[in-house]
Amino acid sequence: MQQGLDITLFGMGIVFTFLLVLVICTTVMSRVITRFFPEAEPAVAPAVSAGAAGDERLKKIIKAAIEQHRNRRG
Repeated sequence: MQQGLDITLFGMGIVFTFLLVLVICTTVMSRVITRFFPEAEPAVAPAVSAGAAGDERLKKIIKAAIEQHRNRRG
């Protein structure tokens, strides 16, 4: 019985140690990657102005969508 308990605790200790080392290595690699290879900032495209007619059309579309949403809810 004692030998079984010893082997169990030894195995659990090895697994715990392995998982701890795995977490530490993953954290270190993540920090190294983000430090030396940062993600590029996404390029922001300039807004294309469609003029007053386009703005009015967009406002009407948004207003219709809001009204449709409110009518569905109750």
